[in-house]
Amino acid sequence: MTASRDPRITALRRFALSITALNVLGHTVLGFEQSYLVPIVAVLSAYATELTLEILDARVNGRPVKFGRSPGSVVDFLLPAHIAGLACAMLLYANDRIGPVVLAVLVAVSSKHLFRVRVSHGGTRHFLNPSNSGICAVLLLFPWVSIAPPYHFTEWTYGPVDWVIPVAVLGAGTMLNGKLTGRMPLILGWVTGFVLQALVRAAVDPGISLAGALLPMTGVAFILYTNYMITDPGTTPSRKRNQVVFGATVAAVYGVLVAAHVVFGLFFALVLTCAMRGAVLVAARHRAGRRDVPAAPVSPVAPVSPAAPISPAVPAAAGAGTETAAGRAPATLRTE
Repeated sequence: MTASRDPRITALRRFALSITALNVLGHTVLGFEQSYLVPIVAVLSAYATELTLEILDARVNGRPVKFGRSPGSVVDFLLPAHIAGLACAMLLYANDRIGPVVLAVLVAVSSKHLFRVRVSHGGTRHFLNPSNSGICAVLLLFPWVSIAPPYHFTEWTYGPVDWVIPVAVLGAGTMLNGKLTGRMPLILGWVTGFVLQALVRAAVDPGISLAGALLPMTGVAFILYTNYMITDPGTTPSRKRNQVVFGATVAAVYGVLVAAHVVFGLFFALVLTCAMRGAVLVAARHRAGRRDVPAAPVSPVAPVSPAAPISPAVPAAAGAGTETAAGRAPATLRTE
């Protein structure tokens, strides 16, 4: 695989490498509770879905496929599908069944092709976080499926290793987002908003402990969500101010969902925020389109012919003085 100067490709490669290493370590060292077959089937399903949809889209639109013919281009093209497959396999727990995880992968990959908006340069882009969308769909369709328990990231470890793992994940995610994705403002908005919503909920409801509301921030699952889920470059804003607003919005929606006793609030908050951003993009595009519509051309006005010159008054003939003296206009001056 040749090196790419595109920071997005570099970020995808490192992200894919990180999530692959985490899944391998999770099933062999950390204590992931899914079967070994789940990530394998999920990744293969993601590959097959991505390739099938890309070939169909290329044929319908009469364009060449995006992955080209070289092995390197195929690998780079499949990186998002690889990440989505492993993310769904790692975060969902469906007991001994693989079907719900496969469905989550199918929804995740398909959402990139189905939910798209037009952007300023004339192309389209997806606005729903793929992995998060697939996870939310399965959680809604199968109430007995849940998010993998947070403790399984450190279930088989003890002692200082329990501290090393979150620090390592945090450091790797910070370097990835700081140097490649440029999503540190989004993380700042998200973390600040999470603290604020905890303060508000604790102040409004005496039965809520502030320490309990902030406790999710101490887990490995929260660190993974913050550095690898919410910061997806393809479905988040690029401008720093908009990133902060996006992260704060996710936190605010999460606070509302938790106050309403909605479980798995982190994932539903993100999918709702992405959907709202998609609506904003559609509205902005519509307004821009209305401004760009040229005004209807005004038909030229036909030139007005100059008025006919007025003939000089002719002396009244004999016998006509009586009518003139009575105030009647000469015949040559009548306008009616």
